[in-house]
Amino acid sequence: MEKFGLSKTDILTNKSLPNYFDFSSIITRLQDQEPVQYILGMADFYGLKFEVSKHTLIPRPETEELVMLCIEKLKLKAINSKKLQVLDIGTGTGCIAISIAKTLDYVDVTACDISENALQIAQNNNILNKTNVQFEKQDILEIPKNSNKKWDLIVSNPPYVCISEKQKMQKNVLDFEPHLALFVHDTQPLIFYDNIAQFAKNNLSEKGLLLVEINENYGEETKACFESHGLTNVE
Repeated sequence: MEKFGLSKTDILTNKSLPNYFDFSSIITRLQDQEPVQYILGMADFYGLKFEVSKHTLIPRPETEELVMLCIEKLKLKAINSKKLQVLDIGTGTGCIAISIAKTLDYVDVTACDISENALQIAQNNNILNKTNVQFEKQDILEIPKNSNKKWDLIVSNPPYVCISEKQKMQKNVLDFEPHLALFVHDTQPLIFYDNIAQFAKNNLSEKGLLLVEINENYGEETKACFESHGLTNVE
């Protein structure tokens, strides 16, 4: 259906394909447990379409919950006379940044990533979804202490899976999704959160918010990390 733009009605009425197509290569890739999103080159997220490639993680439903929380908080902060400033750190496909920008017209969204390939995919998705997110190349671990603006909301879904957790993961993730965007060393499981928290402390606006996706095994440790940088009301 997705490959040929067919609707459910087309399938039920046995509509013919416009041209002969050899499905053998797709079947082989599916049998090798390659995610269908990579085969199609597209993924659904928050009611939108996103281009994906081997250089980007596949957007996941739990990250939609993070987007919904961002939008809920931004709505509470809305001020008619002022555009809210949002920063997405480690953007990947751009799914978080673009979904926020698509939903709210009173935000300016900037997003960064270390991967030039991921940034190209994110920019493609920016065009595809008719949003105006600004993308920048930036290593989270070398992000400057001070920004040229104050952010009303900083959001991130950084790498947080420990190397030791690989054995629990499925082949369709381990063999195909980019390890750069997934894994951290067991000796430094909070390395990205530590840098993000320090940046947020210095660059959030008054009553600004930091929202992140975390490793469920390090909830209390992440909370303590944020508090050690002087962030308050950490949940």
